[in-house]
Amino acid sequence: MFLEFFLILTIVYGSLCCDTVKNGPSFAVDYENNQFLLDGKPFRYVSGSFHYFRAPRQYWRDRLQKMRAAGLNAVSTYVEWSLHQPEPDVWVWDGDADIIEFIKLAQEEDLLVILRPGPYICAEREFGGFPYWLLNRVPDIKLRTNDSRYLQYAEEYLNQLLIRVKPFLRGNGGPVIMVQIENEYGSFYACDSDYKNKLKDIVKKHVGNKALLYTTDGSYREALRCGPIPGVYATVDFGTSANVTENFEMMREVEPKGPLVNSEFYPGWLSHWEEPFERVETPNITKVLDEMLLLGASVNFYMFYGGTNFAFTSGANIFDNYAPDLTSYDYDAPLTEAGDPTDKYFEIKRIISKYLPIPQLPTPAVSLKGEYGSVTLRPVLNLFDMASRNLYGTKQVKVMTNDPPTFEALGLSNWLVLYETVVPESLRSEDKIQLNAFPKDRALVYADGKFCGTLSRSHRVNSTILGTPNEIKILVENQGRVNFGNIDVEDFKGLFNVSINDAKVEYWNVTGFRFDESMESSLGNMQSTIAETRTLMSGPQILIGHFEIDGELRDTYLNTANWGKGIAFVNGHNLGRYWPLIGPQLTLYVPAPYLKKGKNLLVLVELEYVPENRKISFQTIPVLDYPAKIITTLK
Repeated sequence: MFLEFFLILTIVYGSLCCDTVKNGPSFAVDYENNQFLLDGKPFRYVSGSFHYFRAPRQYWRDRLQKMRAAGLNAVSTYVEWSLHQPEPDVWVWDGDADIIEFIKLAQEEDLLVILRPGPYICAEREFGGFPYWLLNRVPDIKLRTNDSRYLQYAEEYLNQLLIRVKPFLRGNGGPVIMVQIENEYGSFYACDSDYKNKLKDIVKKHVGNKALLYTTDGSYREALRCGPIPGVYATVDFGTSANVTENFEMMREVEPKGPLVNSEFYPGWLSHWEEPFERVETPNITKVLDEMLLLGASVNFYMFYGGTNFAFTSGANIFDNYAPDLTSYDYDAPLTEAGDPTDKYFEIKRIISKYLPIPQLPTPAVSLKGEYGSVTLRPVLNLFDMASRNLYGTKQVKVMTNDPPTFEALGLSNWLVLYETVVPESLRSEDKIQLNAFPKDRALVYADGKFCGTLSRSHRVNSTILGTPNEIKILVENQGRVNFGNIDVEDFKGLFNVSINDAKVEYWNVTGFRFDESMESSLGNMQSTIAETRTLMSGPQILIGHFEIDGELRDTYLNTANWGKGIAFVNGHNLGRYWPLIGPQLTLYVPAPYLKKGKNLLVLVELEYVPENRKISFQTIPVLDYPAKIITTLK
């Protein structure tokens, strides 16, 4: 009898403890031994964040190889809802949005994958990754809550994504070992348990036990009060200034057993316009990393490779003031914006080698860059011309209302909306006219066709004196919907609380502008007699120039020094925003896949200032920490 009983216990114990080995690949938490189990064996990861949407897909493998060469055994990426569903009935899963190809490449490069699908991701991205049209479809929507209207769209997105990801979960033989529920929810005021549990159920339906569900939050009690979800493994974030022991003790208050995890360890930091470029010293990184790995913790670097916020994808933070994020997301990371290894990279590799085997891969080197010289640009259109409105004015409406329509009401995500009105005759006889308005986020004001002032959300400049004009133009720029801060996440864009001498404005002519890759074909052979340089008193200009490349195509940097504020396109690719007079970023990164042999086209949409020589240059080095200057108007 005793032998039979022992055999039964052995079988039961084996079915409970060794199921992962018998049934193939798996990833789980071994709570008794405070460790992860990969395919049934003790495991810990050293991962790095690399967001596929911040680099051309041609570079995905290169960046992943360099991460593996540093000793990392996993890669972490957010999934950006707005990229995959830019409009309500449009889904994009190919090209630079091919998340499945990214996962496959990671597996080929011997990297496991940690997936962070949101729906909210923060990430210093426009609107925290939410698609703008949520504010169009449901103007009173309450995001990141149990609002059924929001959850309807969020569930559709998660279903679309996770159906595709399911074959690549670890339990199905793929590399995806962990899937995050929401993102640092403990930092959000709502603290909505019903919402968190519903998201968990949506994700669990697809993931089951084929990968580990987890949360991550800042290592402070308020965040850990609201962030964790029952049945989901809770992890923490902290950087180089933190005390490792104290922060992991904070994690133990909500997760008494299981492996220690720092899901966002910061080897660099984010930067805003009008601020110094943020840097984190390497000795501080290696010291804290060594302490964590000595404790047996798993660690994810945020970011290991930062990349670029191309086009209009950079977001903004807001606490005391609205602070838009840079186009560059270099982040002072171990791999630069162009994917080059830094001294920080090699020092991190040295620490990792003490705890994990380093694969025998070629040592990464800094890539050669292209110096393609200067380009003389010629203006072809004034933005306010009828030709510009016809080409790029996707929304032109006349409204009788005290409240001019928002970007969202116009069905426009980015970048500019022009509001025009006629000053009532009753006000024209007054000595002066004062325009009052709250812009989201920056507005150039024109009286009778001449530039006369700037309104700024960042600087809380909400009024300007106009003289006694007959008509007023207000060009509002969306500088990025808020991705993180102490306000509601629903960050509508446009012009609010407008009045002239305290009288409401009743009539508006509104034009929303959209700029995309079609600019190349529409501008290539266009001629113009525009001659204005320096401060653009008559309105923004669209300028073009050509440059030749004969040899090998290489990454390069567009130096925007001496220009004002705007966006740049190369061969139809939107490089993003530039603002050299404010800083700190001076150059825009141009990946080699955006270039072509022979004739290349450069297009600028310049809002404020054109140098007299109209020259701009391509160079081999980036300039990301140009001294910041706080100004509200160009001189």
